[in-house]
Amino acid sequence: MINDIVNDAEKRMQKIVEALRETLGRMRTGRASPGLLEHLMVSYYGTDTPLSQVATINVSDSRTLSITPWEGDMVGPIEKAIMTSDLGLNPATSGKNIRVPLPALTEERRKEFVKLVRDEAEKGRVSIRNIRRDANGDLKGFLKEKEISEDDERRGQDRVQKLTDTFVAKVDALLKEKEEDLMQV
Repeated sequence: MINDIVNDAEKRMQKIVEALRETLGRMRTGRASPGLLEHLMVSYYGTDTPLSQVATINVSDSRTLSITPWEGDMVGPIEKAIMTSDLGLNPATSGKNIRVPLPALTEERRKEFVKLVRDEAEKGRVSIRNIRRDANGDLKGFLKEKEISEDDERRGQDRVQKLTDTFVAKVDALLKEKEEDLMQV
């Protein structure tokens, strides 16, 4: 019973960390990353489809992404999706290949991104603490129903707290890594 609560909390916390990792991967740094464009929606025969499902996205060099559509007709819609996105990128087409150069970030823009990254990390920490609260509430409910003893409840809360500390540390590590990446010139 206690193991089920702890395992459920661990799975949910892991999902929070993975979601944060994905969100931070989408945030633009000075370096090219396919994750920057994967989530863009492209009009594919009237249906909005993620860019990663209609083209191959590669890193040609540290500041340039190369996109190769699977169908030649998709060059125009892909260019349009990139230009209308809030990323501030200007694609250049040569035949069936689309090159997307990433301009260098200004110091001010880097600091804005760091603030955004910190906000996302704080949201992750809050979500993890909410999962801890839910797990502890479940343990208290079992104690109230006399399905577990007070000692078992205490041990369960200690395990949940250790789990919470572990996952908050993972969020902090992701935050530190992304901040360093952003502030690198």
